[in-house]
Amino acid sequence: MSLTVKICGLSTPEALDSALTAGADMAGFVFFEKSPRHISFETAHLLGERAAGKALKVALTVNADDATLSTIIAELKPQLLQLHGSEPPERVADIRTRFGLPVMKALGLARKDDLAGIARFEAVADWLLFDAKPAPASDLPGGNGEAFDWGLLRDLKLSKPWLLAGGLTAQNVAEALAATGAPGVDVSSGVESAPGLKDISKIQAFIANAHHTMERLGSPRQSV
Repeated sequence: MSLTVKICGLSTPEALDSALTAGADMAGFVFFEKSPRHISFETAHLLGERAAGKALKVALTVNADDATLSTIIAELKPQLLQLHGSEPPERVADIRTRFGLPVMKALGLARKDDLAGIARFEAVADWLLFDAKPAPASDLPGGNGEAFDWGLLRDLKLSKPWLLAGGLTAQNVAEALAATGAPGVDVSSGVESAPGLKDISKIQAFIANAHHTMERLGSPRQSV
């Protein structure tokens, strides 16, 4: 099993460069105005050019319409679209077909019952991402720094690659990988010193600890 490390919510050249230098496989950029990690189309263009050829560029959107997706794709030129809203399987399939790009669907988990809907999305998405289900009153569908019961994923068998997200940090990523056997990890708030403000030392520590853990478990890192 190979390991994929995604650093999400990158919004400055310094944060992006630190993630790339440390060995991130995926660089995530957020297009959701309620998020402290939201970036403009102009910033997306600049960061997209900076990341080109160095990591897989991922555009995170939340229930975005086709016009918004078209602009994001034109400016960032992502290789993967991350759908982090309430998009149903039909919408996931439509976006994948309409824009000709691989799609990753984020699913919130809190209890065993939440696993029931996975198969419907596995059939239409190229990647899946499992995050903590946000509280009903939350304005953000992810990036809240909350973990969920990793035991829910312990015996998960999927035909598609997937990432573990939700409350991950440099301090607990080893435990998370050992508990879930996840083939990839995604971190955002866990490598920040304040909401939306990436901490270079935390990014470096997270990636180093994730890679070290997989080497210790006998699963050397490979690029996506």
